[in-house]
Amino acid sequence: MALFESLSDRMNHIFSKLRNKGKLTELEIKQAMREIRVALLEADVNYNVVKEFTAKVSEKALGEDILKSLTPAQQIVKIVNDELCALMGSTHQKLAVSDRQPTIYMMCGLQGAGKTTMCGKLVTYLKKQGKKVLLTACDIYRPAAIQQLKVVGNKAGTEVFEMGHIDPVKIAKGAIEYALKNGYDTVIIDTAGRLHIDEALMEELVNIKKAVNPTEILLVVDSMTGQDAVTVADTFNQSLDITGVIMTKLDGDTRGGAALSIKAVTGKPIKFNGTGEKMEDLEPFHPERMASRILGMGDVLTLIEKAQDAFSQEEALALQKKLKENSFTLDDYLKQLESMKKMGNMQDMMSMIPGMNASQLKDAKIDEKQLLHTKAIIQSMTLKERRNPDIIKSSQKKRIAKGSGTTIQEVNQLLKQFELTKDMMARMQKGGMKALRGMKGGFPF
Repeated sequence: MALFESLSDRMNHIFSKLRNKGKLTELEIKQAMREIRVALLEADVNYNVVKEFTAKVSEKALGEDILKSLTPAQQIVKIVNDELCALMGSTHQKLAVSDRQPTIYMMCGLQGAGKTTMCGKLVTYLKKQGKKVLLTACDIYRPAAIQQLKVVGNKAGTEVFEMGHIDPVKIAKGAIEYALKNGYDTVIIDTAGRLHIDEALMEELVNIKKAVNPTEILLVVDSMTGQDAVTVADTFNQSLDITGVIMTKLDGDTRGGAALSIKAVTGKPIKFNGTGEKMEDLEPFHPERMASRILGMGDVLTLIEKAQDAFSQEEALALQKKLKENSFTLDDYLKQLESMKKMGNMQDMMSMIPGMNASQLKDAKIDEKQLLHTKAIIQSMTLKERRNPDIIKSSQKKRIAKGSGTTIQEVNQLLKQFELTKDMMARMQKGGMKALRGMKGGFPF
């Protein structure tokens, strides 16, 4: 299941009915607005947010220019897209950087939201920007919390400052002094969480804030908890005046209600979203790109950025040449699969391509076991078959399946995925060229 999949499917269904009608009546637009309202509520978007959102869209959609337009459905899609962007904050809000070193990011959140792991992901993200980051262990209550942060710090390749189980305010102050003496330009403070919000927790966080004056206070919330995440964000914001939100598990949230509600309820932007388990799985949150994905219009820019991290310029140029010459083979496909693993979940990637829908993504998965099977199947083919899979008939499939220790069904599935990947690449070559122009290093698709 891909991010926002449920909501995206509903929205596409609503707009497909509008597109089929040509000119629209006021009654048809009002019916569409009712369906959009239901879709958002089912996606667990805050009720007041939905009410205000649909009121704004309805006001613009029922204007005389739209009703008399030759392309009313397209214009309504644009209105919904613009309002979704505004709902989530319009544009990406970058992390603030302090004029005086060190820049201090104070991380807060409830237990179980993934705050400590997110500290490590943020370190990895900042190190790519040339920052020297110090992690600080201020959670003195949860068993093994300090040790967990050390494990995370080791994975992220940075030092963890700790002073045992003393006053967290003293630890935070000590970390700043240590950073200044040892050349760290950035400090991330991992504060204590609780199972539930309580006065003692908030008082401690407020005291840390007063003591070190953080550049940003970032709240980590679990998107899978839906409106509970919004309530948590609102409560933390009232006590701490947070500067931004980081959403974890957004890759597993097919509804997206929290992501669509938090900015409207708190007034504070979502700055990052977690997209997986690895330290590299952290993305800046772009409202305009998320709105585009919700409406089935893809997210080419994010896909390009992921690809640039996974492929070298030489690999990209070589692949582009093969695609132009129509000489992309199953050997090339296997090589790309191994590289694409670095980019994350393939279903999520393909959902970023304009025009791709859920039914086309069902078989688009990559895992270790499948990759081994794929390798065995391809290596059981002749050189001629790898270069031109169209010549593979039933008798050859039996031979390939037997030679690779797989089934004919798995051979068929591989050939289907190969064609799907070629189609994806063709779409990117055709539909993504405007976005690709001027991008350094090109793009492998």
